Amino acid sequence: MLKEIKKILIIRFSSIGDIVLCSPVIRCTKKAYPDAEIHFITKKDYASLVEKNPFISKTYLIDEKDVKPHIPSLQKENYDLIIDLHKNLRSLRLKSHLRGKKLTFNKLNFRKLLYCRLKINTLPKKHLVDRYFDALRKYNINNDNQGLDFYLPETISVKLPTENYIAIVIGAKFATKQIPAELIAEIISKTTKDCILLGGNTDISLADEIMQLAKTKRLHNFCGKLDLFASAYILKKAAVVLTNDTGLMHIAAAFSKKIVSVWGNTVADFGMYPYMPNKEERKDYFIVEVKNLSCRPCSKIGYKKCPKKHFHCMKQQNTEEIAALLND
Repeated sequence: MLKEIKKILIIRFSSIGDIVLCSPVIRCTKKAYPDAEIHFITKKDYASLVEKNPFISKTYLIDEKDVKPHIPSLQKENYDLIIDLHKNLRSLRLKSHLRGKKLTFNKLNFRKLLYCRLKINTLPKKHLVDRYFDALRKYNINNDNQGLDFYLPETISVKLPTENYIAIVIGAKFATKQIPAELIAEIISKTTKDCILLGGNTDISLADEIMQLAKTKRLHNFCGKLDLFASAYILKKAAVVLTNDTGLMHIAAAFSKKIVSVWGNTVADFGMYPYMPNKEERKDYFIVEVKNLSCRPCSKIGYKKCPKKHFHCMKQQNTEEIAALLND
């Protein structure tokens, strides 16, 4: 069976964190089939995340909503194995047009819904990446436990205001996963190191609010001023990273950084916490959450605002505990 597999397609359309979580699968697939070509299909917006990966032979980039133009080219590839790490209607339609063995994983969406709606937790105590490898074992693709990969360009460099600093990731796709500005400012006031704010253009106003509230020369605002790789460089050089449940958290995990991860409406039980299998005994990441809230988790992804209008899952966070972890 191993000799028959010469060309493999891996599917993951989005987004930053999810694609970074695919990196062990890409690496270990190449280890299992060193002579095989590995192709990867994703959205154009995420091309930079995979184009530097040495284990990928070819990348297909799709528009936001349309994979159809690529189907003829993909059919000509005659893939022997198709690994679907997205598992949605779009990937299902794509696979229906392709020959070859097809492999996917259990997203456990019903169990997540059960947890969100009825607060009945039947989810396995297992990271998403390990669930990927449970499915891949059928084709002798095994986890090497080397964690995540993130490839920085060799020329990347950012002028840093200090060498010993806390990188604070303030952005999140959904507001209910985001630490409020007043809490971030309070945490900063209790830390002893310089702090650098990281985020995109959509986080500029939040960063400005934090700067006004914190009022300290130890705080440096890089929000909206850097691309993804420059932000990743700052994460790599940081002494410790404070982050929401978001894509940059997984990039920090790829660099094996000490991570203080603050969770709002989502929970680590969904299997998307920092993945550092070779570091678990050293406790290099910390999950911080408000426990025993009857409304949490309320969604497997997030909302624009708290459905209950109180946002206790973030507003009741213990800033003393968070600052102590950052200062340690």
